[in-house]
Amino acid sequence: MERGLIPTGASTRNAGFACFGTLSEMIAGVKEIGEDQMLELTELRYKGLRKIGKVFSDKEIGLERKGGYELIAGADNNELRSQIDSFNRLLKKITGHQKIFRLQNEKLGAFGFAGIQHLIGNALEAQLHSGKLCQALLRLVQSMGVTVLNNMEITGYEKVHGQVLLHTHEAPSLLSSQLLVATNAFARQLLPQLDVTPARGQIIVTSPIENLPFRGAFHFDEGFYYFRNLGDRVLLGGARNKVFEAEMTSEMDVSTPIQEELERFLREVVLPGRHYTIEHRWSGIMGMGGEKMPILRAVNDHVFCAVRMSGMGVALAPVVGEKIASLMTSTT
Repeated sequence: MERGLIPTGASTRNAGFACFGTLSEMIAGVKEIGEDQMLELTELRYKGLRKIGKVFSDKEIGLERKGGYELIAGADNNELRSQIDSFNRLLKKITGHQKIFRLQNEKLGAFGFAGIQHLIGNALEAQLHSGKLCQALLRLVQSMGVTVLNNMEITGYEKVHGQVLLHTHEAPSLLSSQLLVATNAFARQLLPQLDVTPARGQIIVTSPIENLPFRGAFHFDEGFYYFRNLGDRVLLGGARNKVFEAEMTSEMDVSTPIQEELERFLREVVLPGRHYTIEHRWSGIMGMGGEKMPILRAVNDHVFCAVRMSGMGVALAPVVGEKIASLMTSTT
């Protein structure tokens, strides 16, 4: 059941990053949730991205394996190398790769960023086309016999004679043996008891830039800023950490403070001295909460939920889908 013509909360409105976490994000994660849970979450993301690559061809979903980078504005060089070595040892248990993170300061000059002292590379990250991924998923499930009903908003449900009666916005009510709520940021509309809070992520996209000096996916400030090339354009998003409370909303509009901050970061750090215009702006709604781990559980004998992707739904969805499907089929 899809409320709109296409999924629009974040599924087709995200920034198209196929990433599983930056060094600074992982360092912050250890402080916030502990090393074990940080690694568990990273493993879910990494395995999810691997599964996407196995199910779909790169061409189908517009996957470009150009690697990822994190920009560091200021850090002690020796301390940074120590942190890189430490987390590489931890991540080897998950990925099998010896060195996920590499200090690549030699590329800074060619990329042309301003005010950045260090660059940490991650060859395993990539970028994709969110719309193409959704289309590929739709074709796949339809080929398996799944019917997807669009323009069908579920307004509520109730348990009736051992089944779930679904109330819709306009169409007749529907009867189901099981219900899975997977609306992420909007989950509390049906399950108000859940710890899920909407968080808006805003995006800007430039005009084509002649001789754009970089390719790949880039992160800054624990991943709160993120940008990548979109052909010869630059797509930049984030900065919600500047006004956390104001961006805890399900409104799909863009806001002046965030848009101005994104334009400043683009002008002063990413593309200093370059000529371009902003041609596109949009927002998507992420599902956050008091914890970063997804909520996967049975609400009752017939109702289940798979929500709170914490801004990493692209990476988490494949594994989350498998886990909730296993739980639902084991209870039938």
